[in-house]
Amino acid sequence: MKDFNHMLEKYAELVIKVGVNIQPGQVLLVQSPLEAIDFTRLVVSKAYEAGAKFVQVDWDDEKITRIRYEKAPDDSFGYYPKWQADTMEQLAEGGGAVLHIKVPDPELFRGIDSSKVSTAVKAAAVAREKYQSYVRNNKVTWSLIKAPTKAWADKVFADLPEEQRVAAMWEAVFQMNRVTADNDPVSAWKEHIQTLKQKQEFMNNKRYKALHYRAPGTDLHVVMPEGYLWLGGGDYNEEGNYFVANMPTEEIYTMPHRMGVNGTVTSTLPLNLNGRLVEGIKLTFKDGKVIEYDATSGREHLTSLLETDEGASYLGEMALVPFDSPISQMKRVFFNTGIDENASCHFALGSSYPVNIEGGTKLSKEELLAHGANVSLTHVDFMVGSEELEIDGELPDGTIEPVFRNGVWAN
Repeated sequence: MKDFNHMLEKYAELVIKVGVNIQPGQVLLVQSPLEAIDFTRLVVSKAYEAGAKFVQVDWDDEKITRIRYEKAPDDSFGYYPKWQADTMEQLAEGGGAVLHIKVPDPELFRGIDSSKVSTAVKAAAVAREKYQSYVRNNKVTWSLIKAPTKAWADKVFADLPEEQRVAAMWEAVFQMNRVTADNDPVSAWKEHIQTLKQKQEFMNNKRYKALHYRAPGTDLHVVMPEGYLWLGGGDYNEEGNYFVANMPTEEIYTMPHRMGVNGTVTSTLPLNLNGRLVEGIKLTFKDGKVIEYDATSGREHLTSLLETDEGASYLGEMALVPFDSPISQMKRVFFNTGIDENASCHFALGSSYPVNIEGGTKLSKEELLAHGANVSLTHVDFMVGSEELEIDGELPDGTIEPVFRNGVWAN
């Protein structure tokens, strides 16, 4: 127990010093599930030790969320409190930080009418559109991390005796975040970020004008917009403070040209879409837009996603992750996009991140569209990587080079 508490404290310190990188005088909002109360208290303690002015904790209880979908009137799901959206905007405008401890139960909405969930997700996206623009433009410092809950552990470690599952999930969370009994995770992460930066710089220097993906069920040609930028590890907020938005992270990512995607792509891992599982996704694109789609399960949830708005049928992100990444080597599906996307190359339907194009954070929606970026209320990653994935890069002079072979970097 002593060793576990020591690891827990290391992890809490890591997310405060590296994830949100709290600065003296900064306000922090922590959004956490009730089951993570002990860990959350540690996080709050570490935040104040780092100089936070004030820490607010918003608790989440998925059982209460489920009750709403079972018993609330139909007009409940199109409602999102304006005061909640206003709070997030004010926090961002005041230079605050947000730490999300987010681990949705993959089975949360089993048996619930999919349209209720889709309506509620869209209502929240519309109400929080301004805040999300702050997120995508790095006006607010934010980090998305993981902590075990029983429902999540039961799904991921169903092969273990029930009493061992949460402990196994904690061990996995520590491992994927480079937290060990005898290391300094903060230093380990700084080294890891430098490794990702090297790949980022390699790809930015190449200036490929297109990438071609090939794998079973996948033959996709992706054109890049002028001035695109690969990023990875973390980024800087408006004040110049470095933060890591996703922990763990193994990716470098950029944006495709909104109108430059053609061909077919097939997913390789399940997608937990707001508590609803979608598996075996197959998308066909023409001039950037999804013109055909299917899924082996959860197709109706995929339909709801694509119908969010016009931009939901276009890609906003493409990310490279080698198949031999530390998370992939754990040989386990986590039913959590924030983790599974770091075991696999992936794309995202929906909005691009303006930071992925030169000068993008200063562009309006119309200007972003004109530059080839995508604009949408949603942003949903889905995984396409495997040990069979091959990616070629096309240089400006038309030369073709291998980028990925057998699911890993070709050089």
